[in-house]
Amino acid sequence: MSAAGLTAWAYPLAELLLAEPLPRRWKHSLGVAERARAIAPILGADAELMEATAVLHDIGYSPDLAKTGFHPLDGARYLRDVAGADERVIRLVAHHSCAWMEAEARGLRDELEGEFPREHPHLADALCYCDMNTTPDGMPTNPVDRVNEIAGRYGPDSLIGTFIRRAEPEILASTARVLERVAVVKRQPM
Repeated sequence: MSAAGLTAWAYPLAELLLAEPLPRRWKHSLGVAERARAIAPILGADAELMEATAVLHDIGYSPDLAKTGFHPLDGARYLRDVAGADERVIRLVAHHSCAWMEAEARGLRDELEGEFPREHPHLADALCYCDMNTTPDGMPTNPVDRVNEIAGRYGPDSLIGTFIRRAEPEILASTARVLERVAVVKRQPM
């Protein structure tokens, strides 16, 4: 599949899996894709890849896909085993937003990392930035408020609440790296 065909393929698939059973998650995914379009200048040839991945990153929450209860792994397995997705999309979905830390808390880290090698760090940063700068309703936010919202929604002592607080320094560092790359691109003369 050509890079240009990735988004044309990804949006209908994500919509099919999320829009009806999980409309709020669908709105979030659309917002994450919107953030990806906004940082396209730092992504170059990978801009289309990032937008497609952004809209697909949470498909593992779909009731039809949820097998382990760990959405990055469930989503990546579906993309690999059923959808025949681009390998880079699969790896980014598997590892989005510090997924390894949650996988570790769930006892699934070896499984995650054994099945899905990590993608280039600048792309992982970009996807984390897009995800953590989008509210559950798809609106722009900042990573501090997003982490607080997640911890509040799940509870501070829950597995997710504990994971997101543990991941917060890396989420903030990813965001800072992306914002620095955006600033460098903006400073460059046309």
